[in-house]
Amino acid sequence: MKTGQYVRKKRNHRNRNRSLVWLAAFLVAAGWNVNADQTQTNTPPAQPAATKPDKKGPPLPLHQIEGNGGIFSTLSAYIVNPPRNGEPVGRPAIGFSYVDLGHGQDLEALTLTESPLSRVELGYGYNNFNLGNLPLAVSRATGGGLILSESSVELHNFNARVQVLKEGEFDQKWIPALTFGAHYKYNDTYNDVNRELTTAGAPFPNGALKAIGVSLNNGVDFTLYASKMFTQLPRPVLVELGGRGTEGVWNGLLGFTDRYQFLFEGNVVVFVTDSIALAGEYRQQNTDYKYSTIPSLIGKAGDWWTIDAAYVVNKHLTLAVGYGHFGTVLNNEANGVWGITTKWEF
Repeated sequence: MKTGQYVRKKRNHRNRNRSLVWLAAFLVAAGWNVNADQTQTNTPPAQPAATKPDKKGPPLPLHQIEGNGGIFSTLSAYIVNPPRNGEPVGRPAIGFSYVDLGHGQDLEALTLTESPLSRVELGYGYNNFNLGNLPLAVSRATGGGLILSESSVELHNFNARVQVLKEGEFDQKWIPALTFGAHYKYNDTYNDVNRELTTAGAPFPNGALKAIGVSLNNGVDFTLYASKMFTQLPRPVLVELGGRGTEGVWNGLLGFTDRYQFLFEGNVVVFVTDSIALAGEYRQQNTDYKYSTIPSLIGKAGDWWTIDAAYVVNKHLTLAVGYGHFGTVLNNEANGVWGITTKWEF
């Protein structure tokens, strides 16, 4: 047992070091590009002003953890970094997020988007979820009979979103932006975890995850989001409401069921200044699985809500911090946790 705990501690330490390396690499790259951009700003333009693309706007929306334009866990109907006038395609954007859920559990996200057209956004999100004390809890619950060799879960998100309506289209100011998305998700660790939670002759001969109805390692989410900016108030307020059809449990980090649940999510953003925004978001979670089968190891997923503060550093870089309430995550409560997210637009 002591050897197992030592191995898990080494893995947790390695995962934390890796997240710090990712964040450091991201910030170094951002800093290099800031300097490069400043150099270009001081250089006389090589083309006539009349043919120069439109000036770049602020780097909003942010990247949410699955690799879409949004806040932290919820989306936006706005497209990330679309083509500017005079450009054939949009430019990419990259992001990094980290949230410490406590009990040795944390979530890291590397995100990438590219908008080849003004109404199309393609995105990818890599999520690494550290299982924390779950392997030890499994060992204790089975008297040492089951040992999880996996210390983390890897989830790949492939996204395609199309903006059906632009805000104010057809010269109608009341029309919100409306965007439809399809999101293929693949849990790279599901099969290994389920196999290791299998014991000959019961209680779970086919694996504990399949026993509770989480039977697949992949699924497709469908989203529909509307975004509307209200400028009649003292400061601009953005309201974004959406719905999601999903089979994923904890966004797919645990796996996928074989039935769709239709869930509500959304956010409200207040632009306190031109460079500082405060946001609140809410996201329902799928509970269509038999969480009462092994409540000490896998509990009932709780809806997520977060409060976030974002700072637009310059026309390329945005930094944000957030306070989150995630309810039960696997075998622990994850309430009152903190995270960071950052995005760079080229």
